Amino acid sequence: MNITIAETRKELGTLAARAGAEKIRAAIHSRNEANIIVATGASQFEMLAALIKEDDIDWSRVTGFHLDEYVNIPMTHPASFRRYLWQRFVSRLPVPMRAFHFIDAETDPQAECSRLKDIIDTHPIDAAFIGIGENAHIAFNDPPADFDTPTPYLVVNLDEACRNQQLGEGWFNSFQEVPPQAISMSVKQILKSSAIICTVPDERKANAVKGAVEGPLSPDCPASSLQQHDNCQLFLDSAAAVHLEKGKR
Repeated sequence: MNITIAETRKELGTLAARAGAEKIRAAIHSRNEANIIVATGASQFEMLAALIKEDDIDWSRVTGFHLDEYVNIPMTHPASFRRYLWQRFVSRLPVPMRAFHFIDAETDPQAECSRLKDIIDTHPIDAAFIGIGENAHIAFNDPPADFDTPTPYLVVNLDEACRNQQLGEGWFNSFQEVPPQAISMSVKQILKSSAIICTVPDERKANAVKGAVEGPLSPDCPASSLQQHDNCQLFLDSAAAVHLEKGKR
């Protein structure tokens, strides 16, 4: 795991976007196309703002997937990740993407998982832009995460810590409003990506970061799975890195 620590969230986002943009350009250069995964949440604000400004990316040759979406949340809901990605990324690109495969978990989540499997199985991922949750989840794989399922997308139950994070970030007005289930990309599918760009600001993520970097490989710390990937770049701000041993900073 290659670790970069920035002083500010803006610098962090710029560095992560630059690294990811290099992977996209390289894929387009070698195969004339690129496939990416894009995360959501407060941790990705600065990275996405910087990524849409990166020069020399032919977005018409890029296909996108996203990591997760709440069950029974319409795209019009302020917390919808489809809404988030449309407003903050897809609609703001200089040219339209070849395709972006949004997750629709409103009516039949299991059927949606099957539909997305058929698509992503034929689209090897060049760069996955992800984050780490306060409970160390990646996507919505809360602890204890399933490290073994080969299914690309699955319906998961959200634990209390995860739901409290969504409430604390202001996406919902009360805990009761936070859905108890979501469709999530699986850990194995994320790790199949050629490169992983993991952007994690804020001290509230510091314990999760320490577990991901220095702890044992364990389903109780889903982000520790990133230790198995040979091309994972972890971008932290100084607050998120505060608990790392000095040699890792």
